[in-house]
Amino acid sequence: MKIRILTLGLLYLLSIQASAQNLKALVGGTLIDGFGGTPIRNSVIIVEGERIKAVGQVGSLEIPAGAEVISTEGMSVLPGLWDMHVHLMLNGHSDYTHWDTTYLDVLESVIMPSSAHQLLMAGVTSARDLGAPLEASINVREKINQGEIQGPTIYVSGPFIQKAPYPGTEAFRWGVNGAADARAKVKKLIDAGVDVIKLIDQDQMTLEEAKAVVDEAHKYGKMVVGHSHRPDEIRIGLQIGVDNFEHTGLSSAPEYPEDIMRMMKERAAKMNLGPLFWTPTVEGLWNYEYVRDNPEKLDDPSWHLGLPDSIIRDIRASLRYPGRMSYFQLTPVRKPTLTRKFAQLKESGVVMLVGTDSGIPMKFHSQSTWNELDVWVNQFGMDPLLTIKAATYWPAVAMKVDKDYGTISEGKYADIIAVRGDVLRYINLLQDVDLVMKHGKQVK
Repeated sequence: MKIRILTLGLLYLLSIQASAQNLKALVGGTLIDGFGGTPIRNSVIIVEGERIKAVGQVGSLEIPAGAEVISTEGMSVLPGLWDMHVHLMLNGHSDYTHWDTTYLDVLESVIMPSSAHQLLMAGVTSARDLGAPLEASINVREKINQGEIQGPTIYVSGPFIQKAPYPGTEAFRWGVNGAADARAKVKKLIDAGVDVIKLIDQDQMTLEEAKAVVDEAHKYGKMVVGHSHRPDEIRIGLQIGVDNFEHTGLSSAPEYPEDIMRMMKERAAKMNLGPLFWTPTVEGLWNYEYVRDNPEKLDDPSWHLGLPDSIIRDIRASLRYPGRMSYFQLTPVRKPTLTRKFAQLKESGVVMLVGTDSGIPMKFHSQSTWNELDVWVNQFGMDPLLTIKAATYWPAVAMKVDKDYGTISEGKYADIIAVRGDVLRYINLLQDVDLVMKHGKQVK
């Protein structure tokens, strides 16, 4: 009997110790919780296992005995960032045709895991991958979820849906031929387990084809993300019910036409449909000329993480002449339009989301997201709190996972980052995140 009592007592003590080891307390920093309100000074965040147990302040929220204390004194503490438009299959190489033909077979094993790891180290704990081969997209997402590779929580679209794929891109661009085929292609993606449907070139489809894509996606509760490069892409997208538009347009037109603004405002007013989301992806355009003339950031070794030397050399060689890239030749003409279009989006009532097109030429996953926030705040005058909200709270709402993600609040996954200094005054401090916690585990 005494042995049994001693055994039970030992098990009880071990359970208490295990519980304490499962507790963490982030103490002392200024908490920007993602809701957009006044920051909490001298904050305390209690993390139990994967989730946030309590949020408060030093002196009012007791730190549990035995909890691991992580000092955030002198730091800004905020939810892990979201990047709502990344391309894990790309790593900044300037020649898409070369990249697609050379590395297609190692996207899943090398390229996409490298991209995901770089994003996580940059403080991005959730990301939306918009365009990659279907099997690779699903497999990389699942390997991250199972802890086999490091990366953000990923939401994938798999291949683009468009009228006809560009030659050599059939692995990650699916064409449609008629409304029935459009529905079948969307259903195939959904059956495979994608999180969203990516639609581009909808102005080149018949209206029936484009509408079939959206209707089929909505039938299964999936949002549709649509390109907005051309006015008719927006017009048709609004007409058929696209949920989230991407980019600000490939042309040098100075602003969105009046009829499109009317349509956007009318759609934004229909709150029964939920917010109309828009991901401007402006930093690549805005910063191109600076990077061209000051290419030191192209030598930053942060984008080497997870890549073999041969691929690093290939990427570096492709970026030898930043000013010669055909991809960016119109950019100096497009850049002056961004200020006006960004302002129009704010005026229209759409909910803007932080996304970057990360992976396009000269844009690395280790750098893109903080650059987007920096441009919003320091170039377009966006309030820093609202900018952070557009990179935390609103993306979680858009992806319908706000019960678990997007803010630092009780019950949600402990996706938390911290940076030394006042990030509301100096948003570019996010270029060097000091602490990254994902699902309660400190990974940096």
